[in-house]
Amino acid sequence: MIARVFSAALVGVEAALVRVEIDIAPGLPKFVTVGQPDSAVRESHERVRTAIRNAGFTFPPDRITVNLAPADFRKEGPAFDLPIALAILAATGCVRDGRTPAIAVVGELALDGQIQPVRGVLAVALACRRRGIRKLLVPAANHAEASAIDGVTVLGAATLADAVMTLNGVSVPLPPGARVEPAVVDDDLDLADVRGQAHARRALEIAAAGAHNLIFLGPPGAGKTMLARRLAGILPPLGADETVEVSAIWSVAGLLDADAGLVRARPFRAPHHSISVAGLIGGGSAPHPGEVTLAHRGVLFMDEMPEFQSHVLESLRQPVEDGRVAIARAGGTGRFPARFQLVGAANPCRRGCRTLDECVCTPAERQRYVGRLSRPLLDRIDLHVELPPLPPADLHGGAGGEGSAAVRARVLAARARQAERFIGLAVRTNAEMSPRQLRRLCPLPSSAERLLDGAITRLGLSARAHDRIVKVARTIADLAGADTLDAEHVAEAIQYRGLDRSWRG
Repeated sequence: MIARVFSAALVGVEAALVRVEIDIAPGLPKFVTVGQPDSAVRESHERVRTAIRNAGFTFPPDRITVNLAPADFRKEGPAFDLPIALAILAATGCVRDGRTPAIAVVGELALDGQIQPVRGVLAVALACRRRGIRKLLVPAANHAEASAIDGVTVLGAATLADAVMTLNGVSVPLPPGARVEPAVVDDDLDLADVRGQAHARRALEIAAAGAHNLIFLGPPGAGKTMLARRLAGILPPLGADETVEVSAIWSVAGLLDADAGLVRARPFRAPHHSISVAGLIGGGSAPHPGEVTLAHRGVLFMDEMPEFQSHVLESLRQPVEDGRVAIARAGGTGRFPARFQLVGAANPCRRGCRTLDECVCTPAERQRYVGRLSRPLLDRIDLHVELPPLPPADLHGGAGGEGSAAVRARVLAARARQAERFIGLAVRTNAEMSPRQLRRLCPLPSSAERLLDGAITRLGLSARAHDRIVKVARTIADLAGADTLDAEHVAEAIQYRGLDRSWRG
C-alpha cells in the first residue's frame, strides 16, 4: 500500500518541497529511507515507530520503504518525522483517503507523540504558496510564525493524535496567528545621548538616509561604538515584505522567537573579532547562513575592525558589493541574501593611544595597523569618518545633541525621494545603484566634475571610490531636498574619504 504527503527541505534560506512516499509491503519488518537522507532523517524511524505506538496507533509489522523525492539533493533535520508518521498512518487507514496529498507537513516527533517545533517554517509556508499548496500542517509552537504568510491555510497540532484528528476533519483548538507590528525603537539608544562629534553624527545621518557603509576611526572613548549602535534607531522601519524576508532568514537559522512572532526591527549584528569566515559569510557541509545574512536589511557592526583576521575581512568584499552570497559545497549550493549596512570602528593605532602627541607607536606601526584594512575593502566603504578625542567641556553638563526622532524624520524624507526616483527599478536606496543607473540618474554639473577630478588626482581614488562619492553626494542632496547635484554636495562627500588620504600619506 502506498501513501504520499508533501513536506519540505531547507536549501540555503529557502525551502524546497519534497514528496514523502511510503510503501508498506508484506515481508520481514524493516524500515528503509532513500532519497539522500542525512543521519537525522535516517534515525527518524525509531522516533516515528515509538511515537505512533505511544499515541495509541498500531505500527505495521511489515517492510516499510520511505522515498524522499526528488532525490537529487540532500534532506537534513528532524522535520520529516511528522510527515513520515502521517503517511504511514494514511497507508494503514488511520488518516482518511485523499486527505494527505493536498497538504504539506513538517514537524519533529518526541517519543511520547508530542510534536516539537522546527526551524524554517516561514520559508516552508512561502514555498507552499509558490507551488500552489494551500494547506500546511505545522507544530503548534510554529503556528503563529507560519500564519504570517497570506494565501496558505495553516493548521497546528501539538501531538501526533491531534494531527491525525486535524487531517480527518476534527476541529482542534489553534493558537493565535502572528501579527506584523511596527518596529520598536530602544529608548536607551537615542542620539541625544551623544555629546559633541557633530561631524560623525552628520555622517551617521547620511549613512542611514542612503544605506551607505561607514567606518569610524578614532581613539578609545571617542564615541565610535555609541554612534554605531544608534544607527538602527534612525533607519526606516521594516516594510511588510522586508519583515517576512528577514523573519524567514531568522527562522531558517533557528533564531526566531516563537513567542515574539516575526522580526519587527532591523537586525543589528555585532560579531566578535575572533569569528571565522564560515561564521561571518556562512558555510558548513550543508551551507548555513552567516552573520552577513543574519544582518540582511539591517546593520553589521564590526568593532575593532583591524583585529579581525585579514582573510575574514577580505571575505566581505563580494557580499558588500553584490548584496548576496553563494556558497558551493558537496552537499549543495546555498544562496543567501546579504543586503546589509557595514559599520566598522577602528583605533588609529594598535595600543589605542588617545592623541597623536601621546602615542608611543611609530608612524610605521600606525600605518601598519590601519593598513590591515586593505584598499579594496575600504573602496567599498562609502564614508570614512575620523573622530577626535572628546574635550572635557563636552563631557560635563550641558544638553545632548539632536534626538533620534528628529534625525529619523529627515532620513524618512530622503528615503521617500529615493523611492520616487527608483520607481520601476530593482533598487531601493542610493547605495544600491549600478554604474549605469548612477550615470543616468545622477548627472554632475561641470563645477562638480572639476572638483571630483581634482580629488581623484590628489587622493589617488579608484573608479569604485568615484562612484561611491557620487552616491553619497546624491544622498546629501536628498537630505537637502535638492533635485539636482551641486558642487557643494560633492565637496561634502569628498570629505568622507579620510582613509584614502591616509593611504596616500
